[in-house]
Amino acid sequence: MTTFVDRVQLFASGGKGGDGCVSVKREKFKPLGGPDGGNGGRGGDVILVVDSSVTTLLDFHHSPHRKATSGHQGFGDRKDGVYGEDVILPVPNGTVVYENGVQIADLVGIGTTFLAARGGMGGLGNNSLASSKRRAPGFALLGEPGEDRILTLELKSVADIALVGFPSAGKSSLIAAISAARPKIADYPFTTLVPNLGVVQAGDTRFTVADVPGLIPGASEGKGLGLQFLRHVERCVALVHVLDCGTLETDRNPIDDLDAIENELALYGGLEGRRRIVALNKIDLPDGSAMADMVEDQLKERGYDVYKVSAASREGLQDLMYAMARLVQAERIAAKADERTRIILRPTAVDDSGFTVQVNGDGSFSVRGAKVYRWVLQTNFKNAEAIGYLADRLAQLGVEKALYKAGAVAGSEVRIGSGINEVVFDWEPTIEAGAEQLAGFLHRRGEDSRLENTWNAPEREKDILSDEEIAEQWEYKVADPHTPRVEEIAEAVAEDAEELGDNYDDNAVEE
Repeated sequence: MTTFVDRVQLFASGGKGGDGCVSVKREKFKPLGGPDGGNGGRGGDVILVVDSSVTTLLDFHHSPHRKATSGHQGFGDRKDGVYGEDVILPVPNGTVVYENGVQIADLVGIGTTFLAARGGMGGLGNNSLASSKRRAPGFALLGEPGEDRILTLELKSVADIALVGFPSAGKSSLIAAISAARPKIADYPFTTLVPNLGVVQAGDTRFTVADVPGLIPGASEGKGLGLQFLRHVERCVALVHVLDCGTLETDRNPIDDLDAIENELALYGGLEGRRRIVALNKIDLPDGSAMADMVEDQLKERGYDVYKVSAASREGLQDLMYAMARLVQAERIAAKADERTRIILRPTAVDDSGFTVQVNGDGSFSVRGAKVYRWVLQTNFKNAEAIGYLADRLAQLGVEKALYKAGAVAGSEVRIGSGINEVVFDWEPTIEAGAEQLAGFLHRRGEDSRLENTWNAPEREKDILSDEEIAEQWEYKVADPHTPRVEEIAEAVAEDAEELGDNYDDNAVEE
């Protein structure tokens, strides 16, 4: 059964926001209490948190789909819906997050968090949508869907020293001898199938050592097991080459093994600046001790620090441990204090319209933008008044002007959104008006008159003049002073001007 997993896929889904509520205040002796629908609750988030008690990504291997709870719908009496609960996912220290092959987060440090999937915002209730022009909205906004992301989680162990070498070189025996780790040890190759971590105490310095599964020539081409685990040595201060001086294979020797491992490390890349230490293992064997004496000077000429050790008899282990401790201590002194991953906020520019209009090959037009796409998701297309409100928002944002400049005419096909949430409609230029009022008349709540008859608005009622105004109209000899006409008034004024002649005062007539 698999007990160690260092690379998984996570399907994270934020919770959906709750829908806004459509409600009207109803109390005794208050028949027109006004709108009082509350907003929907916000959906929960999916959050990754570094936890010291977690050492593997095994939980995500068995349950890769994680979804937060949705927010509740708003209530009447101006009560907002309950927020959805966040899903907190513990991950090991050193987890790297990728999306579409691009690294987006490196979680180092206990308590470091990362927002994997954001929950949707709750929709506004009709109480929040009310304004001086929209006294009693008959609609509310829908909650936004939660964010869906496919992430790749990759564990890079946070170890100070890494042991690398051929299979059966004695790496597992060495880490078992210098720490409390108890890896599987056997006399056949590829005994170690997963990296092992051990904590080493050398004087006042405590550090961790990682045992990486054995490398072989051709690992860069997929042979063996070691290359897929080399990510665990990327954070190490130094690499310890564990060379087998007691091998029974006649075509192998420590120098060739070192060159082969260095070649594979070079092909992997990113480890050129790491310090190297050479541990000549198995000197407790007669042939192993002779081989170590033979190659020690050659390795020192190459600039390596060489230590002759035996994991079985523990000979030379103390010197090796203190050598590793000195490198770790020097690195810690030179390194700056660890900082958690910083969250950088990049607000949208003030002059950014937030959308683009694209002309498609078939003559249709596509409107792209996070804001307009969110507005479409919030709109209840079963409510005509909500559709009119969406049209007003798009017009105010400048979408209609942009479509006109792009060449759209009445009847052109316009698409907003993408996928199953894409909205396709025939564009009809609107006139400047509110969602509830057009040409000075009202319509029923929940409806928009523009969708039924945009241009054939009923005529406004004629003005009713007061008695004083009617008396003034008689002075101009209007045929029907109760409903004066502009042309008749102008003719009456002209006749009076001829009668007055030179005594005619323009200002007096105007007054």
